[in-house]
Amino acid sequence: MSNETISTEDETRLLDGIDRWLERDVRDQVMALERADEYPREMVAQMREHGLFGATIPVEYGGLGLPAGTYAKIVTRISEVWMSLTGIFNSHLIMSKAVERFGTDAQKERFLPRFASGEIRGGLALTEPNCGTDLQAIRTTAARQGDDFTINGTKTWISNGIEGDCFAVLVKTDPEVQPRHRGMSLFLAEKGNGLSVGRRLGKLGYKGIDSAELVFDNYQASADNLIGGEEGQGFYQTVGGLELGRINVAARGVGIANAALAEATSYSQVRETMGKPICEHQAIQTKLADMATRCQAARLLTEYAASAYDRGERCDMEAGMAKLFASEAAMENAQECMRIHGGYGYSTEFPVERLYRDAPLLCIGEGTNEMQRIIIARQLVARNPV
Repeated sequence: MSNETISTEDETRLLDGIDRWLERDVRDQVMALERADEYPREMVAQMREHGLFGATIPVEYGGLGLPAGTYAKIVTRISEVWMSLTGIFNSHLIMSKAVERFGTDAQKERFLPRFASGEIRGGLALTEPNCGTDLQAIRTTAARQGDDFTINGTKTWISNGIEGDCFAVLVKTDPEVQPRHRGMSLFLAEKGNGLSVGRRLGKLGYKGIDSAELVFDNYQASADNLIGGEEGQGFYQTVGGLELGRINVAARGVGIANAALAEATSYSQVRETMGKPICEHQAIQTKLADMATRCQAARLLTEYAASAYDRGERCDMEAGMAKLFASEAAMENAQECMRIHGGYGYSTEFPVERLYRDAPLLCIGEGTNEMQRIIIARQLVARNPV
């Protein structure tokens, strides 16, 4: 398999394997793990066996080399069953993509095989207590001292922060330079002295996956771990990876929207009012029709963005559109599913309330939907000058 194309037969075989795993080892365990907010160690080991930690890493480094289109389909399928699992390998793969696209040959040889196997797992360390969407506002610094850098600062909402081993951390190597992005660099920081977990962060949804605060206190990073070996490139390296991240979030949105539709369609056929199944009531039919339409539109936008990414084209507008629409589709479908279920939708005995809690994250993560609208509009104007 290459990271550009995959045959229909190979893709079908791969997706069928994912489906069998989800039905055999995941679906029946989700409710218990969700309630306990417990890290799914056994499932993580199974994801390693399936090669998911190397899904988009090139074959030459031990990965599956999957195109974004196939990767998005995997994410959708897993999200239909339990979205949290996708976060464990998504942030990891964005970190890996930064090394693949911008790293030195030595960095690729050193890290990518171990990333692909899942021997080393981790993610991105971008967000800070006072900095989210505006990455240029970060305060974490890396001061050069000979061949090493000393990193100080705090990162928050870091996926895999507790269970992960290595993080692509965005820092300022020159806090005074203007414009601000020219003073930003991206390092690979493996856990060790000077890097500790501040606290585990509780969440409304997205249970199981660890979201944590990371504290850098005079952490020593070798210049060999500066991605690309050149200071001042971190902002561009990070933004480039967010395209794949937004395609992932869009694919999650498709999964949540699909799951909500499936639950609503099934329930509406067995729940009766006024002597007939509620799916025969026009009020419910209009809800189901809108839900189904949102699912298909979200899927097509996600596939379109993934195709542009796989062609190597700039696709921040396409990824933004997919992320915006699919996440909102997930929100709307989850809410409509709860309304169709009535009181049962509010019960923790059914998966509906989990979908309702998971969906809002998608409108926030990888850049808020408000920011996506700005990106889309700016690109629209730039691509269509008068």
